[in-house]
Formats: sequence, structure tokens, C-alpha cells
Amino acid sequence: MINFDNSATSFPKPAAVKRAVLNAMDRYGGNPGRSGHTISLETAKAVYAARTAAADFFDAEPDRVIFSQNCTHALNMAIKGVASDGCHIIVSSLEHNSSVRPVHALSKQGKCTYSIAKVSTDDEVTVNNFRRLITPQTRIIICTIGSNVTGQILPIEKIAKLCQEHDICFIADGAQACGVIPVSLSQGINILCTAGHKALYGPSGTGLLVTDGKFDITPIMEGGTGSESMLLDQPSFLPDSLESGTINTSGAIALGTGIKFVKKIGTDNIYAHESKLCEKFISSIKPINNIIVYRNENAKKYLPVVSFNIEGLFAEETAAKLSDAGFALRGGLHCSGLAHTALGTVPNGTVRFSPSVFNTESEVESLVRTIKKIALSEN
Repeated sequence: MINFDNSATSFPKPAAVKRAVLNAMDRYGGNPGRSGHTISLETAKAVYAARTAAADFFDAEPDRVIFSQNCTHALNMAIKGVASDGCHIIVSSLEHNSSVRPVHALSKQGKCTYSIAKVSTDDEVTVNNFRRLITPQTRIIICTIGSNVTGQILPIEKIAKLCQEHDICFIADGAQACGVIPVSLSQGINILCTAGHKALYGPSGTGLLVTDGKFDITPIMEGGTGSESMLLDQPSFLPDSLESGTINTSGAIALGTGIKFVKKIGTDNIYAHESKLCEKFISSIKPINNIIVYRNENAKKYLPVVSFNIEGLFAEETAAKLSDAGFALRGGLHCSGLAHTALGTVPNGTVRFSPSVFNTESEVESLVRTIKKIALSEN
């Protein structure tokens, strides 16, 4: 199979990441921060090195980098940890369910209210749509850096500035963007949540919450941390307060290796390569009569993600036919009902093409030939 579903999980992984997992299993078998013996101490050093790599990559302090199971876990910690009773939250109209569902759950429990800001292809209009929804009770604005459906990149720095003006916590979902374009807390993000297993090329079961420390995050779970063990209260300091229980040690170490891989190549080079593949893909399939490509030329910038459909076929049918031909693409609603509602593709969804740094132009050409055959058979 040729994988063009890297927005879900990048595959293949760099050789260095695979080696890091095996090395961690062979060498770093201790529980970091739980014991004073050599195995535990060596494991703790390796985990801290990965934490430092992430901190350096996102312009953060190492103790403010929290390892999580995935981006969904990080977003739940951030949203539920910052929200207060009676607060108001604003989300964008392109949010993934990882952001929307925790907010909706809080609203059903009577703990908050929320509004949805419409994203436009005009950045100023988008920012104004957020601005006009702000109330004295608004405590959090949540925004994806780039849509996992269309790839549209949102005006993060302008939204961050709006949040600063109103002392609002800005939580950014970087699942699709981190590792592809430059993302940093220096852009005004208060809490960055991201996946480790996507464009950071770490193993599945890894994610990050990175905070600037401005807004307190109340833990949503408590337990063993290896610190202040005589206290029944959860430790109040990071990362311990948000890392209860044993972390995915080998995953965290390998994620650190994935981040170093991305840093070595450079996000600019990665973005240029993957965008070139997307441009080739779009220019090749767009002339086909019964193919719809969901990109708006008025949008300033896109992540290397392309949604399309073949008229006459459900998105999942197209994805199944492509799978039978040896290509992995995702069809459906991509866990993002809001984005597909905004796009007008409910209930069918779209087929999503998302390359990685390892894909080639010849692989794209092969995919295009297969899509043309499928499209012609439906014409």
C-alpha cells in the first residue's frame, strides 16, 4: 500500500524513530522519576531529553511540555483544565471533534456556554467573526491551526493577539500543522496541543500539551507522579500535575527522535515537498469532468491536505476502490462534522489526500491514473 492518509497517522516512520523504539525497549526499561536505581535514572534522562527536544522545537520551557496519549487527550486536559463554571468558550467552524466534543460536553453539564466563529477565506473577516462573539464571560478561544479536512490555515497570530487584548486563554490544535509549518508559543499561543504520531513522525499513542504557563490548568485526573507522595493532593507544579501514572516511555523517547528528524530536514523543506505533491495532484485531477476539488483560491495558504470527490460515488466508496488498487486515502467526515458542514459536504464527506515527506511524484502519478480510471467508469 502507498499511504496518502498521513493526516490520520504518518506512515512509514523514519528509520531513526524505529530504532529509538527498539532501543528504548532494550535499554530504557525503568519507570522515570519513580526509583533511584540506574535503570530508572537512565530512563528519566532519556525522557527528559525528548521533553527538551519538544520544548526547543516549540519555544517552551521543558517543564511545561506534557506528554499525552494523543492530541485528543491533550485538548481534553487543556479545555477542561482551564474552563471555569459559567465561562464562555469560542471555537472555530473548522474544529475537529477533539475540540468540539469536550466543549459540548461541558455545556451539557451546565458548566459553560459556547459559540462557533465562522472561518472565512479572508483572514480579517475570520478574526472579526471571533471578536464579535467575545463576551465578559469568554475565557477560552480554541482554534485549529489548519483544517484536517481542507488544509486551510487560519490566522493564528491575529487570533492570538485578539486573545491577549481580552485576557482570553488561546488553545491551539496543532495536530495537522506541527511538523509541516513553523508553530511556536512565540506566536501568542497559550496552550498548544498536538499529536506525536502525525507530522512529528512519532509512534501512535503519543501527543503533547505545551503551555506558556500563563493560565493554570486544573488536572482532570490524579494519581501517582513520583513526587510529593505523602500528600493526598495532586502536585501543583508541571509537568507532574498533568502527568499522572507512568507515561508511554518508549513512545516519548521515540517522539523526541521524530522531532529531531523534522528539525533536521526543516519544516520549510517538508512543507515545500508536500505542497508540490498536492499541487501536482490537484492540477492532474481537476480537469476531469466529474471530480470536485474542495479548495478556495481566495484562501491565502493551505496545509498539504486535499479533499475531493468523484461525482456519483460516496466518498467511502471511492476510498474503498482506491484501497483495492493499493492506495490508502481516507473517505468520510474525518471526525470533523463542523468543517464538513461549513464545506457543504454533509453527509457524504470527502476523500482526503495527505502526503508525507516520504511520498514521491511517481506515487502521485500512479494514484492519479487510478483515480482517472475510477472517474471515467462513473462518467
